[in-house]
Amino acid sequence: MANSIDDIARQARQGSVAAIIQILNEKLAHCGVRTRAVLDNGVLQLLCEAHKVEQLEQSTLVERIRQILESLAPRNIRRVKINSRLVREKQLLWLEEISRDPEKHLLWFQEITLAKPNIIKRLAEDIKNLSAKPDEPPLPLQASSSTSSLSLEREQRQFWRGIMVGGAGLGLLLLVLGWAVSNTLGLKLGSPTEAPKPAPLAQSSPKPDQFTEAVRLAQQADAAGKTAKSRADWLTIAAKWQQAADLMAAVPKSDSRYKTAQDRRKVYRENSQDTQKKAEKRGS
Repeated sequence: MANSIDDIARQARQGSVAAIIQILNEKLAHCGVRTRAVLDNGVLQLLCEAHKVEQLEQSTLVERIRQILESLAPRNIRRVKINSRLVREKQLLWLEEISRDPEKHLLWFQEITLAKPNIIKRLAEDIKNLSAKPDEPPLPLQASSSTSSLSLEREQRQFWRGIMVGGAGLGLLLLVLGWAVSNTLGLKLGSPTEAPKPAPLAQSSPKPDQFTEAVRLAQQADAAGKTAKSRADWLTIAAKWQQAADLMAAVPKSDSRYKTAQDRRKVYRENSQDTQKKAEKRGS
């Protein structure tokens, strides 16, 4: 059981939204608060639901969630928007609903920024994760092998694994310390008299417009629908159809394809809703 909890915490630190939700629900269960979450444009959109308004007291709940998330320090997640409302029936598109009219659907919402994790602590956790890999299964017993020889072989494997993990950790630690010293003292590579060269103009390829990107997503969703089997497959496809619909809705009126985009937006949204129904038939 302890190993399972440790594994969930490790996944949460790596940025797994599913693991983060599970930990939040366990920590907030005594408050009667349940959470759902999705990562949207780098912001963790968190929905907190309870049966009573007093269970969602803003200052207390926000501070508790901040403490939990900062103790996890999930990788690549710093901005969190906490939304709250009374319990309703589950909705696959809850984020779209509250984004469209937050005043109507929410009791309150608040965006917070998590403190930066300690880089040395993060490095130590990464090294710990490397060393936490399970041992190789013992070799099958042979007629000429004894228990002592098997134990010796296992100890030798663990010894060399420890050497490799320790060496990798030491290398990472030296790299981080070197970076920290260089950043603190303002040291620069190259000649000290060399003037910094102006940054060249970005020459990246142009970003596809909304119409083209929507068509690409729709084609992917259509192709995936021919092989989908599980509930997770259908939910992923539904999300692609919804994203394609949103992109079509963003095509400006000045675009010559505006009318076509509006027609396709309606079709893509209907496809998303139909796909969600297929997912619901496969159970929660």
